[in-house]
Amino acid sequence: MNWITFFIDKAVPVVMAILTLIIGLSLIKVFNRLLTKQVEKSKMDESLKPFILSVFSVVMKILLIIVVIGILGIPTASFVAVIGAGSLAIGLAFQGALSNLAGGVLLLTMRPFKVGDYIEGSGYSGTVKAIQILYTELITPDNKMIYIPNGTLSNAGIVNYSVHDTRRVDFTFGVGYETDTQHVLNVLEGILNNHELVMSDPEPFIRLSAHGDSAVEYVARVWVKSEDYWTVYFDVLQEVKKSFDQEGISISYP
Repeated sequence: MNWITFFIDKAVPVVMAILTLIIGLSLIKVFNRLLTKQVEKSKMDESLKPFILSVFSVVMKILLIIVVIGILGIPTASFVAVIGAGSLAIGLAFQGALSNLAGGVLLLTMRPFKVGDYIEGSGYSGTVKAIQILYTELITPDNKMIYIPNGTLSNAGIVNYSVHDTRRVDFTFGVGYETDTQHVLNVLEGILNNHELVMSDPEPFIRLSAHGDSAVEYVARVWVKSEDYWTVYFDVLQEVKKSFDQEGISISYP
């Protein structure tokens, strides 16, 4: 009887703990789905949605583990003592993860970018898809997914190309020394003023900028809407080559 009683005393808490763990994980999944629906319907910033969902899931699982440990009869004080004793080792082992967590909080607090912005940072560039707890997801123009640790990203320089509505497009053209300067300026001015996507205010800036070893360099700067940047860039390059050929302007090279 003693063995049976001992077995029952030990087995029942274990069975209860396992059932609690299974039921708890199932409930967390249900709550996650419900919270996801509510968050998606809300007007909350897109950058915060995945972060809040991730934090909720982690917190709920930690609470579930504490409950399961309590059912097993492990004193909470002992559990806290174990956590305290192992905190140093855990901190050293997961210092990268903790740094990324702090970086994620910093990015969401300072908000140097948001979901949908096109950014450059840590040697990568792309459109922000999500800001998770530990990393930020970028989609490159050729549809590749890049995962950048938040710790690295928050400590590096970040270039956000989507903050302002307008951007400046800079061009440099090398022309042979034998070509008339005013002729080149007139041709460039005509090309830029006739492009429908180039803004007239501020007006295009066109000047002779340098006397190179094998060419006279002309700089042209125009302002465009951010979404028109690459369209104007490629259009102007193509039109300059075409017009220079028609006007007999030589594009010098070494």
